[in-house]
Amino acid sequence: MSDVTLIRDGHVAVVELHRPPANFFDRDVLAAIVDAGEQAQDDGARAIVLCSEGRHFCAGASLADGSGALDPRAAAAAVYEQATRILGLEIPVVAAVQGAAVGGGLGLACAADFRVAAPGSRFEANFARLGFHHGFALSLTLPRIVGRPAAELMLYTGRRVGAEEAQTIGLVDRLAPAGEERTVALELAREIAAAAPLAVRSMRRTMRTDLLEQVEAALAHELDEQERLWQTEDCATGIAASLDRTDPTFVGR
Repeated sequence: MSDVTLIRDGHVAVVELHRPPANFFDRDVLAAIVDAGEQAQDDGARAIVLCSEGRHFCAGASLADGSGALDPRAAAAAVYEQATRILGLEIPVVAAVQGAAVGGGLGLACAADFRVAAPGSRFEANFARLGFHHGFALSLTLPRIVGRPAAELMLYTGRRVGAEEAQTIGLVDRLAPAGEERTVALELAREIAAAAPLAVRSMRRTMRTDLLEQVEAALAHELDEQERLWQTEDCATGIAASLDRTDPTFVGR
């Protein structure tokens, strides 16, 4: 099976990521997601449900690129190029979030217009716990969704936010029963798709104009900061602790 599939459900397109259980992405996977979304909108779909196979929505990025090279900046830059394309889709996207949306996975969820989750879902901007700067345009998307104080709290602490709290702060738009995330996401997408499609596209362009005008500069800044912090002792400590499932002790170097 392909890493990304596209099926139609009436006026709704379902774009599904197939890399269970954690559904890590790289540049090629994100490109396939955007290609599917662009194909769907060109074929007349009015809304997209973005979902994943397995236990988790997405645990973030695998930074090795398709050629096997291990240049983190080049791999991250290629990923962020596709993130820009996702944000530029012309029809609304509803993310069905089961399990974890962590790091870049949170960025992918926040690139959607709406998020549906269940009581077992969790959202985590874990970058500060790894010792480096956030990416995937979370500088723009997360504050737009939850407000600056809540976004800064998530970013500065790297804490896990459960689905109920996420709904309280506006990160989750619909709370579904356990295992029903995709069903509820489809219901929301169908509600959107029942509205006048030209009007919805026009409104979405208006609502996202400032975001799209700022995204290139934001991603460039995020990448510069990531590259600088990847060289630090704290980053090595944070990544090692994550792999060992231990608590890191940071020293500020």
